[in-house]
Amino acid sequence: MAEEVILLDYWASMFGMRTRIALDEKGVKYEYREEDLSNKSPLLLEMNPIHMKIPVLIHKGKPICESIIQVQYIDELWPDTNPILPSDPYKRAQARFWVDYIDKKTYGPCKALWSETGEKQEAAKVEFIEVLTTLDSELGDKSFFGGNEFGLVDIAFIGFYSWFRTYEEVANLSIVAKFPKLISWAQRCSKRESVAKALPDSDKVLKSVSDHRKTVLGL
Repeated sequence: MAEEVILLDYWASMFGMRTRIALDEKGVKYEYREEDLSNKSPLLLEMNPIHMKIPVLIHKGKPICESIIQVQYIDELWPDTNPILPSDPYKRAQARFWVDYIDKKTYGPCKALWSETGEKQEAAKVEFIEVLTTLDSELGDKSFFGGNEFGLVDIAFIGFYSWFRTYEEVANLSIVAKFPKLISWAQRCSKRESVAKALPDSDKVLKSVSDHRKTVLGL
């Protein structure tokens, strides 16, 4: 199986983390290839010529792009182990709705939190807190976003947890204190072997971002 499945990825990508988690949930062996995002490999450019971005899942020589599409592909291809999408059509539709919300609302402000300063960073803080408030409300008292079972929405959002400390440090945000239910959810997810393996150490993320800000922003 390892020679059939290749993942082109970058260690700190919360999107690549989704695909890694899904593969590990299914017990799929794969070859991981770390990409240098400042010098992308010819294989990455060949396999994702439209967006030229990671992650790219290559299965039997054919590329699947976009992380959530990859996760659903993995779930459909290996359906017998740890189902990711609910079997009920309505619950499946709701899961896809919340994943779409996360993808549309989260990455923009999250990137601005560490890549911008001043008014742009302040606007991103307001926007991100609104997103967290919405997700916190949707989670409610459930163990996972879908109820009692770890699933698609959890996979879609858990990668951002590894960046929370960075957001707090560089943007002076209070996430842990303000959203204890989300933190408990993230800690619950992190007990799963697939998540623990996929999420990088928060100190490593913070150092990488701090180095970038010093180099690019002079901070």
